[in-house]
Amino acid sequence: MKKYIFIACILLQVGSLVAQSVTGSVFESIDGENQALVGANIVQLNSVNGTTSDLSGQFKLDLLQDKPQFVVVSFVSYKSDTLEVLDNNSLKIVLSVSNDLDEHQVVARQRGSFVSRQETLGIISINEGELQKAACCNLSESFENSASVDVSYSDAVTGAKQIKMLGLAGIYTQFLTENIPNYRGLSTAYGLGYVPGSWMESIQVSKGTSSVINGYEAMAGQINIEFKKSEEGDKLFVNAYTNQDGKVELNVNTRFSLNKKWSTAILAHAEHLGNKIDMNDDSFLDMPLVSQVNFFNRWKYKGDNFRFQFGIKYLAEERQGGQINFLKGSERTSSNPYGIGVKTNRLEGFAKIGYIFKHRAASSWGFQNQVVMHEQNSFFGLNDYNAKQFSYYGNLMLQSWIGDSRNQFTTGLSYTLDNFDEDLNDSTFTRIESVPGVFAQYTYSNKSNLNVIAGVRLDYHNLYGLLFTPRLHAKYNIDEHNIIRASGGKGYRSASVIAENTSLLASSKRFMFLEDLNMESSWNLGLSYTSYIEIGGRELVLTADYFHTQFQNQIIIDREQDLQTIYVYNLAGISRSNSFQIEAFYELFKNFEVNLAFRYNDVMTTITDKFVEKPMVNKYKGLISLSYQTPYKKWQFDLNTQFNGDQRLPYTGFYPEEYQLEERSPAYVIMNAQITRYFKKWDVYIGGENLTNYRQENPIIASDDPFGEYFDSSVVWGPISGIKIFAGFRFKIEAKK
Repeated sequence: MKKYIFIACILLQVGSLVAQSVTGSVFESIDGENQALVGANIVQLNSVNGTTSDLSGQFKLDLLQDKPQFVVVSFVSYKSDTLEVLDNNSLKIVLSVSNDLDEHQVVARQRGSFVSRQETLGIISINEGELQKAACCNLSESFENSASVDVSYSDAVTGAKQIKMLGLAGIYTQFLTENIPNYRGLSTAYGLGYVPGSWMESIQVSKGTSSVINGYEAMAGQINIEFKKSEEGDKLFVNAYTNQDGKVELNVNTRFSLNKKWSTAILAHAEHLGNKIDMNDDSFLDMPLVSQVNFFNRWKYKGDNFRFQFGIKYLAEERQGGQINFLKGSERTSSNPYGIGVKTNRLEGFAKIGYIFKHRAASSWGFQNQVVMHEQNSFFGLNDYNAKQFSYYGNLMLQSWIGDSRNQFTTGLSYTLDNFDEDLNDSTFTRIESVPGVFAQYTYSNKSNLNVIAGVRLDYHNLYGLLFTPRLHAKYNIDEHNIIRASGGKGYRSASVIAENTSLLASSKRFMFLEDLNMESSWNLGLSYTSYIEIGGRELVLTADYFHTQFQNQIIIDREQDLQTIYVYNLAGISRSNSFQIEAFYELFKNFEVNLAFRYNDVMTTITDKFVEKPMVNKYKGLISLSYQTPYKKWQFDLNTQFNGDQRLPYTGFYPEEYQLEERSPAYVIMNAQITRYFKKWDVYIGGENLTNYRQENPIIASDDPFGEYFDSSVVWGPISGIKIFAGFRFKIEAKK
């Protein structure tokens, strides 16, 4: 009898979980006629319990009783539909094409930086709200609250900034603008300053290898920039900024629709810093004098199935730095003050063509094109560096599905052309890189808890031969609150040694190439775990990740063998990076967000036949970000604190004692804060950077003898200037709805 009672209890338990089954059919309307929609997703509301429609559009789903008795029906490029399940009913759902989204009122505060639960790749999305938590004058200042991306000055005279991801230099991170590779080659040194903050709609950051669709270059990560669009957003946006150093910026964005299909947008930016400031009295400007004009005009045609957009960007920038008494245009001799000058003209044009198949859902083809012409004329003391770059990128893609939407694919052809012409003093370096390629990527989703993306591409490089690039990404939902992601793959990169290391030109050192340089290549493996924990009615998000990069070949920039020589050669040994990071996000109380993070880097490489810690890489970094927004969004207060760990400094034992550096830099703390007041059409903000007033003492070695054999401005590990107070406003006119 006890056995039968036990079995009955088990059956009751099962019956309490599975309440009923729902059946139905999913259709799409084509020319007024309903046709079966294969592979549509049918998921029970607030759960991962789901299924897909079969070849006849039919489905059956057993519902869980402890979840809402509603199902959400969705398919890519179609409007989702939510339906209540009544007793013994069969559903008939007709999905419509998602051209226009219904208007919804946002009640909760959206996170400014987040990782989507649905994305297979652990892409960190940074939206406009997050970008406005700081002055965000350009791309280099957009990662102030990021634990994954480090930004620092590359030297103490040019004002150029560089990023690091996974403990590796920014050259190993692929930059995209709206999914087109950009800011490569000559733009590497100053490219972070070419993207005004007010132009950006969002930024997507992914660590490790990325999709094969965008090429073979993403070795440590990928950063994609989405600009403000012509068909949506504010009709007019104006942003003005100034700081205590006298730097002023003005941004004006406007957009309008010509008709239902054509729209255009104009984005303009101008900045100027003309004050000469030397806070540490080393006779050198703390920041160079900079003037920049930046213009972007984009157009879009949006038909029922055919889409077309194109645009043109132009940038003109001039930098002047060096000793405070240096005069622009003066004769450059060792008897006059030391100066640097960088003049850049850059022209970009892009065109995208796309067609959505009328009778095959979620299927389309697209063709991306971009042309870049970049010219730089510069001098660093007595070093002259002038260079030109012409680049073309083309990518033809087809995406669709096999059987149903659980099996999707993207395949296509690509072509990249780079023509470099560089003159360094009396040496000329020219090269043409021509790379046709083919790629295929398969995406599988069981519409429940497993997503897999497998991709491969073959490229033929005219200088380095055949390049084989396999990559794999997977996401597994353990349950509704725990997600594991894994990635692995190979990456390649062709180095532009001088353009990527112009900071070393502001020194007494000279480049010496010991051998012909090969393609850089590496394998990257990554593992990430995310947990969503409900505490007090709010969600605590915990993320831990680990990434390992192993180089097969790396171009070594060896500045530790000799006082006046920078040796450049291929890796002869081991070079690898291990990066571990843990991050926590929680809304402590309504509209008060707390973000905590800690990262540890272990980066080792072989230099002069010695396996040593790579110089100029922080051993660790801690981050505390606090953000509070008052009710009705009247005020916002943001505070960011960074704990920067020590790093090994380049060996300077062959310098005189007064110029020798410590073996390691000290750890230090930086605090940034901003207060924003919101009005109906206006935002006014005031803030401060480096509120701890921490500065690297004497960032320039032998600043008293800039034309001597010991001069070096490239060993910069900390802030160059102290507290910086800034203020500005934003004005916008929203488009009529």
